[in-house]
Amino acid sequence: MYSNNIGHIVFASSPGKKAAWPRGGSTTALNKGNVQMLTRRSVLIMGAASIAAGPMLLSSARAATPKNIVVMAMAIDDIIGGFDPAEAYELSNFEICGNIYRSLVTVDPADSTKLVGDLAEAWEISKDGLTMTFHIRKDVLFSSGNPLTSEDVIFSLHRVVKLNKAVGYLLTQFGWNTGNIDKLIRATDKYTVVLTLPVLQASGIVLSCLAGLPGSIVDKAETLAHEVDGDLGNAWLKTHSAGSGSYRLVEWLASDRVVLEANPHAAVAPKTPRLVIRHVADPASQLLLLKKGDIDIARNLGSDQLKSISGEVGLSIDQADSLTLIYMVMNMALPQFQKREVRQAIKWAVDYDAIAQNITPKLWNAWQSFLPKGTPGAITDLPFKKDIAQAKALLAKGGYPDGFSVTIDHPNSWPYADVAQAIQADLAAIGVKGELLAGEASQVFGKMRARQHQMGIGYWAGDYVDPNGNSVPFCSDPDDSDNTTQKTAAWRSHFADAELTAAVASAAQELDEGKRLNMYTEVQKKWNERSPFAFLLQQVGVAVVQSNVTGLSLGLAANFTRYTELAKT
Repeated sequence: MYSNNIGHIVFASSPGKKAAWPRGGSTTALNKGNVQMLTRRSVLIMGAASIAAGPMLLSSARAATPKNIVVMAMAIDDIIGGFDPAEAYELSNFEICGNIYRSLVTVDPADSTKLVGDLAEAWEISKDGLTMTFHIRKDVLFSSGNPLTSEDVIFSLHRVVKLNKAVGYLLTQFGWNTGNIDKLIRATDKYTVVLTLPVLQASGIVLSCLAGLPGSIVDKAETLAHEVDGDLGNAWLKTHSAGSGSYRLVEWLASDRVVLEANPHAAVAPKTPRLVIRHVADPASQLLLLKKGDIDIARNLGSDQLKSISGEVGLSIDQADSLTLIYMVMNMALPQFQKREVRQAIKWAVDYDAIAQNITPKLWNAWQSFLPKGTPGAITDLPFKKDIAQAKALLAKGGYPDGFSVTIDHPNSWPYADVAQAIQADLAAIGVKGELLAGEASQVFGKMRARQHQMGIGYWAGDYVDPNGNSVPFCSDPDDSDNTTQKTAAWRSHFADAELTAAVASAAQELDEGKRLNMYTEVQKKWNERSPFAFLLQQVGVAVVQSNVTGLSLGLAANFTRYTELAKT
């Protein structure tokens, strides 16, 4: 996953179409407590035997992993920076770190639009919105057994700013820097922390970012005991943990496995003492291992695999919305896309429901706001649907009654290539001839960042659950020149709307939370009418689990997925 400092741009391969193997050509399976190596040849042999035997044999021949271990298959080769929460910036280590560390506040598991205390048992916000005072719980221990105090909190937040890794922008965007952090984030006693903002920001935005991974609190003593050359323990925390969450990290082999064990001092002990996360990139291989009983949970099955197991005894499917979205965009550098009627015509030409139902069933749902479902302030309207007559009328009103030709850049992987083909067919019905230009995701987004696309298919995953997180990228373009420092998604397609730019800036400083969310509602409605973007789909997180496994809680953001209640009967 790469970042442009305003939300994630996810370059992960999508499930269901691309087969891949772990580095070294093997996967690791746990069977009755012993580690076995499955070579490519042995898996192929098992696959051939499985086909010959049929699905009934697969179902009846399931083995069982040890009762005190949960084995989960995931594609975890995206992990690059390890597990230091001040640096981790990929989906997999976001999720894993979310179970190792705790933060001052977190998302309410029952309602993702609300924040609740985690390490903070209470907090106050000054009337001017510039000061936040947090009262820390007094009974929290790290996995080392050290007590968690305000010194650990300020050390953790300070080190994020001082290390200044990519994910650190979640804190530095508020004006905190190495020159002022010691004064602005401080402890007033052993269990009280005061945060002062150098410039006004809506409290909801600040709290949401503190609930993000950079807000994780690390054990100061344990971390500094492993400091090397002033790195604040960064090198050590890449492969170790120093948190107060339910689990602690005991092993990470890149593109192979991650092993977690219960934190003996956790406030809430996990129901399963050991969790093994195996890297299995190929969805078909995940399904095979699941049916054999070599794993308990499969996390990356595609639409084809999900369809094949529908109603199968012994397996169940857990689902939850995620922050990841797919969108279509028109570059307003082109004369035809400078006409609002033409942009609207394109939006009315697309069959959103057909794309969701025929290309991405169970994995992506139709969605048309730049704020994902589950985000505070997100509107649930789906204002556009396929209407050829209306689209043609708008195209004619915009000055292009006979249509025009345009290129459409898109990632060459599933589902993006299939979505692009569907859009190409829909546009052809109104006279717009789309030439598809497929490429690696990095190439496609590189072209978009350089503003060289005409149309494009993109995808986006926000870093935190607040409307500001996506509103700024897609609505704000205060300087449309090539040399600006604020190269938002809107800037990439020359969408410089002064009213919307001002509106999101104003909302970011509104202290009345109800009024702030209403402001975002109005922004979304105007954005739908004016913008060159058409959001198409929102991803659904899916886990297929053995029927004797319960308790996996999938989060809207990766770091809110929880393993604590995972249990086997």
